[in-house]
Amino acid sequence: MDTATIETAMAELFLPTHRADPYTPARLLREAGPVHRTPLGLHLLTRYADCAAVLQSNAWSHADEAGQLHPSISAEEAAEELPTSFLWMDPPDHTRLRTLVSKAFTPRTVARLRPRIEQLCAELVDAALERGEFDVIELMAYPLPLTIVCELIGVPAADHGVVQKWSQDLARGFDPDVLMTPEAHAARSTASREFMRYFRDLIDFRRAQPRDDLLSALAAVEDRGDVLTETELLTTCVTTLVAGHETTVNLVGSGLLSLMREPAEFERLRAHPDYVESAVHELLRYEPPVQMTTRSAKEPITLAGHDFEPGDGVVVLINSGNRDPEVFADPDRLDVARYHDRTNPPPRHLAFSLGIHFCLGAPLALLEMEVLLHELLDRVGTMEVRTAEPKYKANLIVRGLSELPVAFTALS
Repeated sequence: MDTATIETAMAELFLPTHRADPYTPARLLREAGPVHRTPLGLHLLTRYADCAAVLQSNAWSHADEAGQLHPSISAEEAAEELPTSFLWMDPPDHTRLRTLVSKAFTPRTVARLRPRIEQLCAELVDAALERGEFDVIELMAYPLPLTIVCELIGVPAADHGVVQKWSQDLARGFDPDVLMTPEAHAARSTASREFMRYFRDLIDFRRAQPRDDLLSALAAVEDRGDVLTETELLTTCVTTLVAGHETTVNLVGSGLLSLMREPAEFERLRAHPDYVESAVHELLRYEPPVQMTTRSAKEPITLAGHDFEPGDGVVVLINSGNRDPEVFADPDRLDVARYHDRTNPPPRHLAFSLGIHFCLGAPLALLEMEVLLHELLDRVGTMEVRTAEPKYKANLIVRGLSELPVAFTALS
């Protein structure tokens, strides 16, 4: 493949004008080779085996993402300007902070949330069928995961609207600085500082009136002073809230769009509701909410025929690895039964990452989407997209729809 074609594909992959289809440029880059140098100086990894190898290896660090993508933020400003807590840490700090939060997201703990998730999904489908035509992002994709994670953390219902806005601005702020407008930079800064101020006040309130929520539990740990500083407490609260719903919003939005574009697969699910668990994993493979992530070499490493020195950065192109034909048969086809056969399943998709940074909230995201799909299958007859060109957010890394007008009819 000639250099001009590769450069065009690289531009289409990163520019916000091509959010609707990042998979065509990703495929072109994958076919052109396993490694490509990006304009940011990082090397892009396009193939599943290399992406998986980096994500699973402790020889690659996730602590340098701020420096790689956000040079405008100094180390001193990092916590206030883009609070990410354990997301961008290596052990032992990553292990220490993640362990404090992990108890709220174990499969057993999450399973206890099922009745509340079922109740909320039923209410959302009630509202959808009553309206008939609506924006699925506004009415379903945001309310479901945002409500659940806010209740889990201890954010009052009256504050859901403002934390949603801050979360959207922070998720946009994960993108490389060079791809953000001055307005987006300013919104990220404001959201970060407002979030830190908000949780500082809410924690003080929870100390006076503790409840059975994650915020009260973390505040009690911070009070002991042995494993959690105030800054770590605040950034961990922000990280848990933002990561606990923004990606699931994209899973719901992109997942439902995919099923509406492939109605035969939705009807296949209706005929085989036992495929729902498989379908959620397939939707994650097909349209990963997080499209890419970065790592940097901690030691000399040779990967995909390229020699990396300590400090060299790579972009793990999740959307390309998830559609690598060397790993997934007919990878550009949505197949809700792809993960159903547990005796001979395909390799694990990369949407939740791998290794020590495997998504902490995976059990919750899976349960929320599974319950919603079952509710839709039981009660919705038809789902139709009301636009030829759905609108996407400008976000590169945490990619998703900004709105999706649809029409639902009740199952007769």
